[in-house]
Amino acid sequence: MTRGGRPAGVLPALPRPAWVVLGADFASAIGSGLTLPCLFIYAHRVRDLGYGTSGLVVATIAVASLLGNPAGGALADRWTPRRALMAGLAVAAAGSAALALARGTLSLFAAAGLLGLGVSVIWPAQDALLACLTSPAARSAVFSVRHACLNVGLGLGALVAAAVVSVAHPATFTAVYLADAASFLAVVPVLARLRDPVRPARATGTAAPAGPGRGGFRAVLADRAFLRVWVLTALIVTISFGQFQSSLAGYAARPGGISTHGLGLAFAANMLTVAAAQLFVLRWLSGRRRTTGVALAALAWAITWAVVVAAGRLGGGAAALGAFTAAMVVFALGECLLSATIPAIVNDLAVPAAAGRYNGLGALAFTTGFLLGPATGGAALAAGRGTGLFAGLALACLLAAAAAARLGRHLPPRANGAAPAPLARPVTPGPVTPGRAAVERERCGQA
Repeated sequence: MTRGGRPAGVLPALPRPAWVVLGADFASAIGSGLTLPCLFIYAHRVRDLGYGTSGLVVATIAVASLLGNPAGGALADRWTPRRALMAGLAVAAAGSAALALARGTLSLFAAAGLLGLGVSVIWPAQDALLACLTSPAARSAVFSVRHACLNVGLGLGALVAAAVVSVAHPATFTAVYLADAASFLAVVPVLARLRDPVRPARATGTAAPAGPGRGGFRAVLADRAFLRVWVLTALIVTISFGQFQSSLAGYAARPGGISTHGLGLAFAANMLTVAAAQLFVLRWLSGRRRTTGVALAALAWAITWAVVVAAGRLGGGAAALGAFTAAMVVFALGECLLSATIPAIVNDLAVPAAAGRYNGLGALAFTTGFLLGPATGGAALAAGRGTGLFAGLALACLLAAAAAARLGRHLPPRANGAAPAPLARPVTPGPVTPGRAAVERERCGQA
């Protein structure tokens, strides 16, 4: 039941196929969490690579994403999102298995590139699949649930890795990489049992089989509203996520004076906050414009960086640890806001024939921020300008919040209309009719 148009419960009721995909993503996230903190240590301490070379091995994953994100989007349009997702999972599994068996420098680089390619294909294909399995009214909900599941899965995997992985026992690294590969492969038969949606013909309302999509990257790049979203996304990720696990960690440890144990607790507080708050934030966003959520996310990160600056002046100790932990909790609230808005905007802007490509370039905006953020933040920290870096980031986030508020003027109502409340129960599809419903389903049947 609902009251005043709002859902009675916190957990949104999504179509069963969407829950299947989300559950599979959660399982693979646990496997990824096993290896997420391990690659640099594995390359340096177990395979005896130098600091610089080990860092380049890690960076190879991100560089591969520059190719994998648009490739994943194109494959989703050509093969259907489900088949592209299965291909990405297979490639990622091969990459993890190759890392487990890699011994020399070249084999480590090749394996890391293979893993990065697979993971970066998975992202846009899965977003496109989730979008076509849900109605526009449920898109904010499905992407919110995905973000929560991802964080919980990564957190659980990281806890297991912390308990079992040891440099003194190199075989433990081999075991977690093979477990990661198995987690990717375990998802494939689950997806194989799902049926690709059938594309209805717009004119007659009769179902038609999937056919080749005609929307290329040129059509996506001609969409000015999408380009505005892309630029804002890349900027926001550069000054938020791109700093979170690199510059923030470096600043908190020195000169912030936080131990690695304390830093781990602060990051755990971040993941727990996401898991606990994501669906409540989704419910709060009900009835509000999506760009309002993006602006509030940027504002939350401005507050985060201001608290980080204050924490850095405390000189370590319990007070500094408490301040850094508070900053990470506030950062998590921004994550919850962004995950419910940007992916939904991208998918509601998408032309059906190029929906995969929209998601591929949307993922590329995140990848761009993940690459630029550590590079700019690392340079500032190396120059001893950590306080200035985070003060500048706080100001940049305020400017991004203003830009997000202005973005609403350039988005069509379907992409930025008041975010619908999460559904109280899944909508049972009715008979196929011409119009917007047919267009929404068309995106899923592009082969």
